[in-house]
Amino acid sequence: MEVCVNSTKILNLNQNTRFFVPRNSISHSLKNPILQFNSNVQKRPLNYPLNQRSCFSRQIRSLQRPISSRIKAAPASSATSGSETDKLPADIMVTETQEPNSRVRLSVEVPAAVGEDCYKRVLKEFMKQAKIPGFRPGKIPESILLNYVGEESVQKATVESILKRTLPHAMSTVTGRALRDSVRIITKFSDMEKSYSSLSSLSYDVIVDVAPEVKWISENGYKSMKIVVEIDHDIEAEKACEQEIKRRHKSLGTLKIVTDRGLQVGDLAVLDISATTIDQDESKVQKVPAAESKGFQFDTEDDDKVLPGFLDSIIGIRQGKTKSFPYVFPETWQQETLRGVEAQFTVECKELFYRDLPELNDSIADKLFPGCTDLNQVKESLLQKCQEMEQAAKDQATDTAILDQLCKMVEIDIPQSLFEEQGRQLYGARLLEIQANVKLNEQQLATLSSPKAVNEFLENQRENIINLIKQNLAVGDIFKRENLQFSTEELVKEVQNSVAEFKRHKQEYDEERVREQVQDVLEGARVLEWLKEHADIQYVTR
Repeated sequence: MEVCVNSTKILNLNQNTRFFVPRNSISHSLKNPILQFNSNVQKRPLNYPLNQRSCFSRQIRSLQRPISSRIKAAPASSATSGSETDKLPADIMVTETQEPNSRVRLSVEVPAAVGEDCYKRVLKEFMKQAKIPGFRPGKIPESILLNYVGEESVQKATVESILKRTLPHAMSTVTGRALRDSVRIITKFSDMEKSYSSLSSLSYDVIVDVAPEVKWISENGYKSMKIVVEIDHDIEAEKACEQEIKRRHKSLGTLKIVTDRGLQVGDLAVLDISATTIDQDESKVQKVPAAESKGFQFDTEDDDKVLPGFLDSIIGIRQGKTKSFPYVFPETWQQETLRGVEAQFTVECKELFYRDLPELNDSIADKLFPGCTDLNQVKESLLQKCQEMEQAAKDQATDTAILDQLCKMVEIDIPQSLFEEQGRQLYGARLLEIQANVKLNEQQLATLSSPKAVNEFLENQRENIINLIKQNLAVGDIFKRENLQFSTEELVKEVQNSVAEFKRHKQEYDEERVREQVQDVLEGARVLEWLKEHADIQYVTR
């Protein structure tokens, strides 16, 4: 599990991605999902063809716009697409109404004086552009110009001018709060035309998302957090070291066919597996598709990665023979629909092998760990690496536990635009992971990048996305509250490292976007360090 950057000031420690560096992919060591109870995963670097990488980056570029620049409140001008504030002949009236999801409705009333001024400007512009025989540009009588251009065209242009000039003034009421790119005029243009036509004045409504307020359930609760961190016993250095030595020793052996006995611990079998539910009414018996597997390679020394008790049920089976046995899925089984289900398993042993291993002694030390001359050196070298991995996993689990608890300590009314942007960030990362594992053609990329696919992801992952945003904002709030800082040197160094990664993988990047995201990472890291120092942390091995 890697540290992940998201776009709203925080590390996402629940996702296997880093948005500003190339993705790592994950491949499972077991093929049968029903037997994969506690499988190990291995990571390999992203390595897909340059032409596909370029095509894919174009497909997801729109999905990975950074949110950090949006959650930081935008000035009024930037929130209205760069429009400059123009002096008006009369003041407009703006009524602000709070709405759910950190949204504000601005009801704007434009007096007739402003409308008339905009009308004159529009006429002046048309006069400059119109080429009417017998009249010089700018010297055309109004009646003739209106007849030539059309009153409807002038009216549309006037309404557009009114909006362009008054919207920045209206947005000034939410300066410092408005989120970038979240402004939307909800009044129909046709209604504004009718209003202006009859009254020479105009009114319209604007919806804008504002930076959400972080409300702590307990004002200073984060300063004295009590955290219980569960650590998987498999990451304990001593045990991990023994398993790694065993794995490396096994890799030096050769597989030989078993001819004179049945399956025993240490063997590797190729199995065909199927299962059906058990029911007195035979018409209700159903297959268990998740349990079906053809050519499943089962290492009997990895029985902790399959169904509990599965190995005991097939011990002694011979090559070419079939065994059938009843099995009740554990109540703790990952797939909820199978918990407590009674099933009848049928297992056919297609092939059976044993390992012919070299003796585990100093003579193979260099093969177990290059550079080592005896088994003690092998164990010391591997133990050091395993201790580093154990500490990294412990730190990761601690960060995850802290972030999970922070999420429960705040109440935040999340803007829809922020939810969608964060969801798009995660979906973009998911597409990168898919592309890293599977070669996709342009049609498949287009389908996966379609609005329908994105919206389905947003809906299915709604709870996770909301929790992630809450974590992000909570950490950002703590960073400000506690006046935490990081050095400019750190920022510059990390930006350079990230840019170097992009260049190494020949990927396009926006340096300003990278800088924003790196800043988010550093801020998140500082907050997590501070929280660890002030928290009561208890570690429990599971």
